Amino acid sequence: MSEPLVMYTTPWCGYCRRLKSQLAREGIEVTEVDIERDAAAADYVMSVNGGSQTVPTVVVLPDGKALTNPSVAQIREHLRELTTG
Repeated sequence: MSEPLVMYTTPWCGYCRRLKSQLAREGIEVTEVDIERDAAAADYVMSVNGGSQTVPTVVVLPDGKALTNPSVAQIREHLRELTTG
């Protein structure tokens, strides 16, 4: 189960580091985007989080769904739903 994800983060976010580590252990591919270095990414995160720059925000590329501060279980479940239709 290795669908690509984009994870919007900041360098100081402990939740982001933990989630990235957990996803790596699960073999789930992640592209990380630092919202402090990318203004467009920060704007996107705010657009899907009611104006807040909440990280981690994870976007599942196959369907574009944004998940705010998700658990690995939530990500796995969403990926499973995508593959089973």
